[in-house]
Amino acid sequence: MEINLRKLQEIQVVELIGDVDASTAPEVQQEILPLAQPNSKLLLDMSQVPYMSSAGLRVLLSLYRQATAQDGKLVLVGLSEDLQDTMSVTGFLDFFATGDTLEAGLAQLKETVA
Repeated sequence: MEINLRKLQEIQVVELIGDVDASTAPEVQQEILPLAQPNSKLLLDMSQVPYMSSAGLRVLLSLYRQATAQDGKLVLVGLSEDLQDTMSVTGFLDFFATGDTLEAGLAQLKETVA
């Protein structure tokens, strides 16, 4: 699992590379949960995540809850068809704003008023 962080203006971009499963989810959680600060804008680029287990979905839900509790915004981009299907069936997709591309996700976050 590789986690790349960068900042584009006020938006924190998190690029995940690799599977998010029981062995990598704790590392992902440790790296990205602290980013959910008051009024934060987070973009998770998941275009290079081929597989996500239920442990990975729990990490996403934790991040969503923490971000929204602090009036933050979170957008997921680059979800594979498999991930979209899994998240749709489990109801997780309803929680998240999503975009096909990094640019689309950035546009969504820039539209929101902090």
